[in-house]
Amino acid sequence: MTPNPAQDPPAVLRTSARLLLIDETDRLLLFSSTDDSDGHTFWCPIGGGREAGETLEQTAAREAREETGLTELPLGPEVWRRRAFGTWGGTTYDCREHFFLVRVDKFDIDTTGFTEDERISITGHRWWTLDELNATSDRLVPADLGSLLADLLISGPPDEPITLTM
Repeated sequence: MTPNPAQDPPAVLRTSARLLLIDETDRLLLFSSTDDSDGHTFWCPIGGGREAGETLEQTAAREAREETGLTELPLGPEVWRRRAFGTWGGTTYDCREHFFLVRVDKFDIDTTGFTEDERISITGHRWWTLDELNATSDRLVPADLGSLLADLLISGPPDEPITLTM
């Protein structure tokens, strides 16, 4: 959804770090949430908005700790960037997302560090294989996550972050 400046209030800028947590069997951790605009469930990589004074790396570490309990973050390179518009709680956001590769050993997800907003908005989590991502009819964010992940697993991280168009 792209806001209409003639009809909509200005969107709030939200810079965020997203983490592509990939385990030793190439499974990707995704969280589910419900879209405010249509009530449908979608799945996306963990992460969230940068707080005042944080670097993207600090945001990534905080989000990993809050959302998974992971305290030692082996943060890899930034691999993708994406601009998207979304509405949560009646506010439209101009999201500037930075996706980082994080290779991890399998671990149990600990969501006890969720913020109040995360407890309300996140409805579940699971590790996805590439085959499951490519076969699902569920909504994924970004929409072409399966093919993007396949390229990343085959070719490795790009020299510079790739700008996603969806």
